[in-house]
Amino acid sequence: MSDVDFDVAVVGAGPAGAVTALLLARAGRTVVLLDRGERPGSKNLSGGVLYGRVLDTVLPGWLDEAPVERTIGRNVVTLLTPTASVGLDYRDARLGEDSGAVSVLRSRLDPWLVERCEEAGAMSMPGILVDRLLTEPGTGALPTVVGVRAGEDDLRCHVVVAADGVNSFLARGIGLREAPAPAQLAVGVKAVIGLPRATLEERFGVTGRHGVAHALVGDATDQIAGGAFCYTNLDSVSVGVVLRLDDLVARGADSAGVLDHLLAHPFIADLVRGGELLEYGAHLVNEGGLGMLGRVHTDGLVVVGDAAGLTLNTGLTIRGMDLAIGSAICAARAVDEALATGDTSALGLSAYRRLLDGSFVGRDLRTFAKAPAFLE
Repeated sequence: MSDVDFDVAVVGAGPAGAVTALLLARAGRTVVLLDRGERPGSKNLSGGVLYGRVLDTVLPGWLDEAPVERTIGRNVVTLLTPTASVGLDYRDARLGEDSGAVSVLRSRLDPWLVERCEEAGAMSMPGILVDRLLTEPGTGALPTVVGVRAGEDDLRCHVVVAADGVNSFLARGIGLREAPAPAQLAVGVKAVIGLPRATLEERFGVTGRHGVAHALVGDATDQIAGGAFCYTNLDSVSVGVVLRLDDLVARGADSAGVLDHLLAHPFIADLVRGGELLEYGAHLVNEGGLGMLGRVHTDGLVVVGDAAGLTLNTGLTIRGMDLAIGSAICAARAVDEALATGDTSALGLSAYRRLLDGSFVGRDLRTFAKAPAFLE
């Protein structure tokens, strides 16, 4: 192998990128973790539940150490009319402390994961915007990736891991992946509203570190295709909507206005009454399921997490973080094996797709493969 600055450059310090970097550093590889945010998590938005059993093998005992909010042992499907609500409350003893289902705030979780990377020996470089991939002519239709360029600086490596989010400009820039169609995307808009812990627990009927997740349907999205959510954090509530991009555009609606509509509904308004707005933001969400997976590796490059289209809309929940971590585990193993053999070509990295298809990520994507069409 030629001289390089690092064995692996990981672009994007969300859960997918951080776990990939962590596992490769543990394997003895030289790894740099690049992120455009000045602080890990500053460019990430999540108002959801992390189904974190996937982290058990990566970070044993992580639930006792990670900055998680509440264990989600109750799941409620709440149907809203313009003035009323009715809920189906599902409780299961199996969804307890050991289930790994927890509400998280990415602004707290991501820095903790990056710290684990640094402890394993990876170098974290926040505040670095990667402009494009460095490439050389390849033997096939696509070039061979040999590093990344950030501003006027080049960084050469054997493998780049693209964990740069839904649009993945890196993978698109070399023709590996196409831009998602509007029908494959949704806009997620979320508000985090602070409440005194005692007030939150009284209103939501929870105690200790226990929490509840509401999936909101009906009038929640003001007739725009999509869904809404309300999750309890320790001393705040995450409330948001996830709206089909094509329907939002077709109706000329404003996503922020739809969230305002939800927050004004009597059911939500009573829950967050007197709260303080702590965070507000929006981001794109993959909605295409298995149909968005496509190509996830080529010479010198693997794509993980949201960048690989790995989000699953089951109809009542949208899962992304657990799939991202699952893809990271598969990618790290495949990259480590490729580095060990000295073959980081598409063929040498092909174990990634096989591992992904054989993991819970591939199984769940196949199980819910028809969900996007059904939800239309």
